[in-house]
Amino acid sequence: MSIEKSVFLPIDPEAAFELVTRPDRLRRWQAVAARMDLRAGGEYRWTVTPGHSAAGTIKEVDPGKRLVFDWGWEGSDSAASTVTITLEPADGGTRLTLVHEGLAAGEVAGHTEGWNHFLERLVRLATDGDAGADDWAAVPDPLNELASAEATLAVVQRVLHQLKPADHGLPTPCENFSVTQLLDHLVGSVHGIGKALGLQLLDDPSAPAEARVADAAQATLEALTRRGLEGTIDMGFARLPAAIVANILNLEFLVHAWDLATATGQTLQVHPGLSEYVLGLARNTISPKMRGNSFADETLVEESAASLERLVAFTGRSVAAR
Repeated sequence: MSIEKSVFLPIDPEAAFELVTRPDRLRRWQAVAARMDLRAGGEYRWTVTPGHSAAGTIKEVDPGKRLVFDWGWEGSDSAASTVTITLEPADGGTRLTLVHEGLAAGEVAGHTEGWNHFLERLVRLATDGDAGADDWAAVPDPLNELASAEATLAVVQRVLHQLKPADHGLPTPCENFSVTQLLDHLVGSVHGIGKALGLQLLDDPSAPAEARVADAAQATLEALTRRGLEGTIDMGFARLPAAIVANILNLEFLVHAWDLATATGQTLQVHPGLSEYVLGLARNTISPKMRGNSFADETLVEESAASLERLVAFTGRSVAAR
């Protein structure tokens, strides 16, 4: 069975083609993380929502006009289907037509709902320049260490995307860290975990802040997902349980999202279910002997404080700084 959807985008076909093929554009409307080798025979992998990744092979590429690729969910026994995106000039913009073929009868309703959701976001991005935070990425289902790491990555990426050049010298709630220094720390942390997983990640300090973190995080989370959370990982300074390494990524992404949002006056959008879960991970990760070194002492908050405030207080931040 197949699905066919068509939308109008108020941009030219070349710009529309970039929105459906470039990872930095895909992150704006459809994917938390994305990897794409844009050529016939190239592979792609998109984390569409936390815990749910689509992967396959590019079959045809005609820049500005047409893209065809296999579609399949990682971990699913369902046969791969095929997505064809066609772009045609229209008065004042581009007509995008998406055809999803080869679906089993039981898959049509779910995929129809998904494409309706994401194409609405694509239209909003092309029209307004911002599709907004994706509610579907707010809290994973099911919720586990890896899926929550992808959800917290979505949170910090949105904060990083909104950084302005004037923000980089601002102080942050991390003592003696400016925005630039905290960004370097975050990139370094992700690279360190990636290296422990056998990756050779490159960093371009001149690249946009979001791209620096997103590119490293995509590769690192993909490698950690392939490896799984059993056993330990040699981090160089110690062997840590793989689950603790995943916990560290959660803390790096969500707590530093709060730090950066606080420093730059942004409103941080975090589902309370996600911050409550990461607070539980923090309590299982931050031991008393880590206080005074990697983390300051826990600060006090009201018993009625939101889970995000309790999380940052547990990591030694002063909620009053917000």
